[in-house]
Amino acid sequence: MNMSFEGILSDIKVLDFSTLLPGPLASLFLSEMGAEVIKVERLKFGDEMRRKTPEIDGTNVSFAILNRGKNSIEIDLKNVLQNEKLKKLIKEVDIVLEQFRPGVMKRLGLDYDSIKLINPKIIYVSITGYGQEGPKSNFAGHDLNYIGDTGLLSLSMGNEDNTVVPPALIADIGAGSYPAIMNILLALRKRDLNKEGSYIDISMTDGLFTFMFWALGKGFSKNEWSQNSDYYLSGGSPRYNIYETKDKRYLAVAPIEDRFWNKFCEVIDLNITYKDQKKTDQEIIEKVSSIIKTKTSGYWDKVFKKADCCCTVVKSLKEAVGDDHFVSRNLFSKKVKINDEITLPSLPLPISKQFLNPKTVKSFPTLGEQNKTYMK
Repeated sequence: MNMSFEGILSDIKVLDFSTLLPGPLASLFLSEMGAEVIKVERLKFGDEMRRKTPEIDGTNVSFAILNRGKNSIEIDLKNVLQNEKLKKLIKEVDIVLEQFRPGVMKRLGLDYDSIKLINPKIIYVSITGYGQEGPKSNFAGHDLNYIGDTGLLSLSMGNEDNTVVPPALIADIGAGSYPAIMNILLALRKRDLNKEGSYIDISMTDGLFTFMFWALGKGFSKNEWSQNSDYYLSGGSPRYNIYETKDKRYLAVAPIEDRFWNKFCEVIDLNITYKDQKKTDQEIIEKVSSIIKTKTSGYWDKVFKKADCCCTVVKSLKEAVGDDHFVSRNLFSKKVKINDEITLPSLPLPISKQFLNPKTVKSFPTLGEQNKTYMK
């Protein structure tokens, strides 16, 4: 690689008005690909993420990780003079990213129609829970609300005695940040071809339905609409389930295909009646569960590695980070600088290294750190 290479998007400038997770993660992708990202933050307060936990030396770790390599300006968007200075900057940028409720940017004179008058080639991205139009477009919400409203949460949320909040922010990342990045890259390609800007409306709830391809197919084709954990991909099958071991660890068991199921049944010595699934799914789940509980996770780890039938011990996050496989792939080789003495691993992003800025250590911006540079 050319040693002067600074990332595939090193000629792109981004103005990011977003806070918390969906927008900041999207602009982190752009920053890691070399784009110059300018984070626009509220005067004196900044991004709400700055004040959340966990903290090191007064710095929120999540904020530092999500904003590695970015710049920060603090501004009162309602101040006419500051707003005008910002519009001078907008003439120079390629991408505007915002996450306010519909109508807010228009009241500030910073909506797409206003900005494209001074920068016709602008790529303007709005990320919201429900999109720019529709009966719910102005409703407040967070990830849990979005997966609840779209039916995704109802497909697997534990039982009445132990409801489960999903550990991943599926709406924010999978239906917010990722679609934003995909559409931004498409818009850049469109601009290369047609010299035109774009307006991109990212609705996180819209994007969630993609994750339910199997449930939608079942519902639309047979009018059979899945409920809580009643389908083989949501916990209703013995072939795709989680089982407790003798030492209170868990196995992720996923021998969906017959060749894997047969090997799995052979390893645990499952009776032919259960193996051939002549019992109900629930009966088979209970039988398999009773067998798995007789041995420790260490025993099952050893025999299932040898059998290679899609059965693994559930690892803690700490164990996963130290796993030889992930260590060998250098997932955590890049760092974010917290202060002169502390660096932490930066967030691994699913981007080929050939497109990334190669710099290993980068800091995050203090609030308004680059005001003198950009707010002239």
